[in-house]
Amino acid sequence: MTAKDQGETSGDEQRLIRQLAELLNETGLSEIEIEKSGLKVRVARTLNVQSTIAAAPAVGVAGPAAAPAAAKSSDPAKHPGVVKSPMVGTAYRSPEPGAPTFVEVGSQVSQGDTLFIIEAMKTMNQIPSPRSGKVTAILIENGQPVEFGEPLVIIE
Repeated sequence: MTAKDQGETSGDEQRLIRQLAELLNETGLSEIEIEKSGLKVRVARTLNVQSTIAAAPAVGVAGPAAAPAAAKSSDPAKHPGVVKSPMVGTAYRSPEPGAPTFVEVGSQVSQGDTLFIIEAMKTMNQIPSPRSGKVTAILIENGQPVEFGEPLVIIE
């Protein structure tokens, strides 16, 4: 096993990683991955969205149920009311720039109502609500890249 295989990076690789990190900041993307000449580099950053996610569901909860609700919200993906992304793409909260969003925290939705649009391969895909209920948390930002199975919203 060479030193490179064990995690050492050359000056060129470090420059490439720095350039990709700068590109993340400039574009607002959360991750970039490239493969060139057998070298595969993935640069990702965590978004501050996570900290607001945990706080959002507990806002409307009061009384003895507050503690279990807070415990459930620690991992939004395991919440029973979570709606996950059915595809990889870019999620949009409104039908076009400047238009009102489809849903907000506190919105009542019916099964089949559009929650978001995910652009994948230049196609706009409406994401319908799988159930009726109240939106208690929105887990993504407008224009955010999303992965398959990533939590988008919680409907209770």
